[in-house]
Amino acid sequence: MAESNFKQTVEERAMTLLEPIVAGEGLELIDLEFVREREGWVLRLFIDKPGGRVGLDECSQVSRAVDPALDVEDLVPNEYNLEVSSPGVNRPLKKLSHYERVKGQKVKVKTFGPIGDPPRKNFSGTLTEVTAEGIAVEVEGAGAFRIPLKDIAKANLEFEF
Repeated sequence: MAESNFKQTVEERAMTLLEPIVAGEGLELIDLEFVREREGWVLRLFIDKPGGRVGLDECSQVSRAVDPALDVEDLVPNEYNLEVSSPGVNRPLKKLSHYERVKGQKVKVKTFGPIGDPPRKNFSGTLTEVTAEGIAVEVEGAGAFRIPLKDIAKANLEFEF
């Protein structure tokens, strides 16, 4: 199996397996990635909690909760390290609820292909609207762009200092 397919399969299976376990701990699994680093493979979970910051206690709690399930399911045929952390200030936006939570704030969105007039793939601005179909981003000097959710390759909160 090609590395990218292997990586994607592990990520999808891990998300399906671990999302309810993390929710059972009163936290949310925002995102995860399975990456090869210098030290070897890493399964990295990004967790959040409603209305607060994630600390070391929550990361340890989730690590202890998901570890047995990962061992039983044997999702990863080779050795790997499990890391659990907060999504950070430039948190990824994956689900509709993530977009709703940051409405009115600055976001950075990259689409699979060019959209809008003039066509572009990168949008940085204020998230002004969130619907089941898509979002609207007000880009300074360029106006509002409606972006269908299915066209979003990557999106994150853009932290302002």
